[in-house]
Amino acid sequence: MEESVALRSYFQAHKQEMIDTLAAWVAVPSVRGDARPGMPYGTEPARMLKLALEQCAALGFQTESVANCMGSVELNDLPAALAVLCHLDVVPAGEGWSQDPFVLTYRQNTDRLYGRGAIDNKGPAVAALYAMRAIRELHIPMKHGVRLLLGTDEENGSSDLTAYLQQRTMPPMVFTPDGDYPVINIEKGMLRLTLTAGIELVESGCRVEAMEGGTVVNGVPACASARIRDCSRQQMESLCKQLPEGIRADLSETDGYCCVTLQGLSAHASKPELGKNALTALLDLLVQLPLPDEQHALLNVLHAAYPYGDTDGTALGIGCRDEKSGALTHVLSLLTYQEGRLTAWVDLRYPLCGDGEAIIARITEVLKSGGISTQLQMHHKPHETPESSPFVRTLLDVYAQCTGQSAHALAIGGGTYVHDIPGGVAFGAEFPGEENQMHGGDESIRVESFLKIAELTALAMIRLCGDASEEML
Repeated sequence: MEESVALRSYFQAHKQEMIDTLAAWVAVPSVRGDARPGMPYGTEPARMLKLALEQCAALGFQTESVANCMGSVELNDLPAALAVLCHLDVVPAGEGWSQDPFVLTYRQNTDRLYGRGAIDNKGPAVAALYAMRAIRELHIPMKHGVRLLLGTDEENGSSDLTAYLQQRTMPPMVFTPDGDYPVINIEKGMLRLTLTAGIELVESGCRVEAMEGGTVVNGVPACASARIRDCSRQQMESLCKQLPEGIRADLSETDGYCCVTLQGLSAHASKPELGKNALTALLDLLVQLPLPDEQHALLNVLHAAYPYGDTDGTALGIGCRDEKSGALTHVLSLLTYQEGRLTAWVDLRYPLCGDGEAIIARITEVLKSGGISTQLQMHHKPHETPESSPFVRTLLDVYAQCTGQSAHALAIGGGTYVHDIPGGVAFGAEFPGEENQMHGGDESIRVESFLKIAELTALAMIRLCGDASEEML
């Protein structure tokens, strides 16, 4: 591609500016908080959106804040035919960091930039912004407009996108750099359920008085803890010898309580097999204690449904898979137990062949036997954009020509930002073989990849909306 050389040179020349912009964005801990007037997701996401739009405007782009939820940045004055959908909100820092997660840190030995949001999704958003800047400053002719959208609630259900679509119309082509390269055209169906139960408190004998685990619903919990009455440290040490590989225990004993904290490994809920679920490992321990009958029955039903290492629904009898989209995955991701009240969250992804309603019914039936009630919080059915469509074929061609690698469309379990947008796909931002610790400790992005994402995004904009682009609308 003729533009590739010019774009590559441009991004090399502006590399430090791109890094500085990303550092400013990472410095804002834009985790969802309590709503305030004009700040539907709390102060930090609102501050992040304000900062990003101010910086985009300072570069000469026309910007707009829609419903204080979504920022809009226009490449030019032409009607937008393409939207690049990014998000500025992040998951909580969580465990496993070797530096401040909100200070972008460069390590020369890995050529990586570390910080929460580096890959998900502030880094790709910065790359998209500089892609638009490169097209404008290199005077590359365009016959359609391009819109960069900067959301603030992707990590918690994408209500920002719903609010945006209530007031604005999405361009006919949409991709998000919130997945994997080359192109993701199939996304599994997604279910989120809350589990609740209550039991009578017992004032004597060995008993769990409090328990908690997890920080986000869409991640494998890396930490879980319990406070147990009338249980000795020696007794718990004996049980901890059976812990699975990769799970570490910290124990303490005081005033008749034994406190146990398990450390595992976080991972995105779409790839739970890459994590070590500290919460389900904790259940493995607790059901071996001589607990009161009602408490033991409650935890035993939960443990039987979500045993450690079961990520495909086998224990619940909901496992399914197909050739296009793979196997069902599920995660017990959040749990709190206090004063006899249990609340938990489950994140589940099912393939094209799955029946969401039947899966919900099965989970409800199994857990009901232990007095656990289920409530559906979210259900998105599977999403597919045909690989044969001109839009997908163009993006695959861009990737193949820019990287020299073969390109084919992918199916994933993760719900990208375009899951409910007809015809939408994910284009980036993780390259094959890369591990960037998305949602985990030491999340990062390779500097080389950061620049390549900008190049690929710019080339996609040009191929889809430039003067030589084929008509796809």
